[in-house]
Amino acid sequence: MGRILSVNLAVPEPNPAKGGLTGINKRPVDHLVAVRAPGPKTTGLHTGLVGDQIYDIVNHGGDDQAVYAYAREDYDWWQARLSRRLPNGLFGENLTTEDLDVNGAVIGEHWRIGPRLVLQPTFGRIPCSTFQHKMGEPRWLKTFTRSMRPGAYLRVVEEGEVWAGDPVTVQDRPAHGVTIAQAFRAYMTEPSLLPELIGIDGLPDDLRVTLEERLPRRR
Repeated sequence: MGRILSVNLAVPEPNPAKGGLTGINKRPVDHLVAVRAPGPKTTGLHTGLVGDQIYDIVNHGGDDQAVYAYAREDYDWWQARLSRRLPNGLFGENLTTEDLDVNGAVIGEHWRIGPRLVLQPTFGRIPCSTFQHKMGEPRWLKTFTRSMRPGAYLRVVEEGEVWAGDPVTVQDRPAHGVTIAQAFRAYMTEPSLLPELIGIDGLPDDLRVTLEERLPRRR
């Protein structure tokens, strides 16, 4: 059984990469946070966590990216390679987890968190220029992509609340077996894997359309 190590909400800061503000800077909070479906992308400046904020509503937010989770174990892996401390929330995740295989999560499975909240992994995090600037690491986008440790976006299946220390149990794992890491690899580096990805349940509809457009063309 995994657990929520920290719940992280945005502390807005300037975004030199795109102008305006960004909510990628998230810091742990020590209180109960309500979680609900935020609605379709581009309709609001919030994620699924009440009190969290986003500013790039074209590329972030919406029901299929309601919550972002990243594993503390993956942070520790990065710390060893970057030789720097990486605090919870630095990657912009709402939930930092422990003892939970986030990248190995099967798309469409259910995570029961605490007594009421149920979330469902949908896809991995696609790195962007805001993330690159935040990290300040040379060629960070390519480095992050090669690691195959993207973390997972999740949709809200049953609304509830979350607090640091809540247990996480995995339920209703789909038989297709396609994980967040496998789907990320197909999207980012191995288009030959796309056909098996497109047909699975739980994949966001707009992403499915994008993947169909990226299918290798037969000659």
